[in-house]
Amino acid sequence: METALRTSLPETELASRANFAPHARVVREERPVHTSGPPLSIRGLRKSFGDNEVLRGIDLHIPAGQFVAVVGKSGCGKSTLLRLIAGLERIDAGSISFGGEIQPEDIRVMFQEPRLLPWARVLANVEVGLGRDRASGDAHARAEKALAEVGLADKREQWPSVLSGGQKQRVALARALVSRPRVLAFDEPLGALDALTRISMQRLLERVWRDQGFTAILVTHDVAEAVALADRVLVIEEGRIAHDVVVNAARPRQRGSAELAGLEGSILSHLLSADDRT
Repeated sequence: METALRTSLPETELASRANFAPHARVVREERPVHTSGPPLSIRGLRKSFGDNEVLRGIDLHIPAGQFVAVVGKSGCGKSTLLRLIAGLERIDAGSISFGGEIQPEDIRVMFQEPRLLPWARVLANVEVGLGRDRASGDAHARAEKALAEVGLADKREQWPSVLSGGQKQRVALARALVSRPRVLAFDEPLGALDALTRISMQRLLERVWRDQGFTAILVTHDVAEAVALADRVLVIEEGRIAHDVVVNAARPRQRGSAELAGLEGSILSHLLSADDRT
């Protein structure tokens, strides 16, 4: 079942905002103070599943430490693109390269489901993110620091079953952050949360990105979420990048502002009009 794109704008207003990405200008962007994330270059990327060609030649460059959101209708290839970047799928053709040397443990993925171990307490779940370093002498201290970064230091001895949905996702975020990744990929991580919890988590994601400086790639169906968080929004259509939109709004972003609403409306207008072209 296709997940609906979310918007708070009426269709009449969307229809009046059709011209956007062709005129987008690259202007000053606010970057994290300390950038640990590498730049990323993609050339001629293709991926098929059987006879279904999902990605049809993606060319993309992401500067070091940039926050990029990827939006599009279900089946357009956005999650496949994320999985290829994270090394979870094999490339059929083309290349993905990171600037400088990068190890597999430098890339972490946060999914829509928290995927916590029900038989392990919160602190132990976070330690899982350390991989081979889980047996190191400072594993507990690193896990406790990651929990403090997401505001859950007092939940370290709790079982996952007693946590709320938002708290479980904070634990999942701490697990992703504990190894200090240089690239963090988000695959619809907030899709199952209620509206207020979702906004709180969006602010948390933005804060940890600014604090740690990793390169961030967010796949989402929520266009409002994309423009609230990202430096740049990529619109994927039929396995290709149809538009690449710079979001130049100052941080922290003022949700509901005319500037963000205009970007949201113009992106949604394009996505909705794509139905009429097919």
